[in-house]
Amino acid sequence: MDFRERLQRATVRGQQARDAEAQAKAAKALSEEECRRLHSNYRLVLNDHIESCLKQLAENFPGFNYESVVTDKGWGGAVRRDDFGMSGGRRENYFSRLEILVSPHNQYHVLEVLAKGAVRNKENFNRNHYQLLKDADLDAFRNLIEQWTLDYAEHYAASTT
Repeated sequence: MDFRERLQRATVRGQQARDAEAQAKAAKALSEEECRRLHSNYRLVLNDHIESCLKQLAENFPGFNYESVVTDKGWGGAVRRDDFGMSGGRRENYFSRLEILVSPHNQYHVLEVLAKGAVRNKENFNRNHYQLLKDADLDAFRNLIEQWTLDYAEHYAASTT
């Protein structure tokens, strides 16, 4: 095989490598869009469940108000309550809140749910759970959201008089 034939084959191999790389980039871009779509669908399902759980919590403890939350940290819901009391002849303000969010889509392709809560001015409730989007189990996330809501309710009930 002379030099000219080897040069032609090298050129063909280079073109094939370039085409393969372009196809890989196109496939990756498609999978990125697919991940965004999947995350968005999961977020909507979980937001509905968060809203349901938090509204039931608010019904169980009069004085809590539900609000939807949309921030740069994620989408979800929160319940909050302001209480007043007297201590030593002075008025005391007590703040309680539970916030559960689904984090926005990120470069790591994970579905993450965060919970943060305060009972009577003390931030003492912090939970998070994540799974890769391709492995995400929505039932597990729903169960965690329910469990976190129950944990907070128990903690709140134990702290109030």
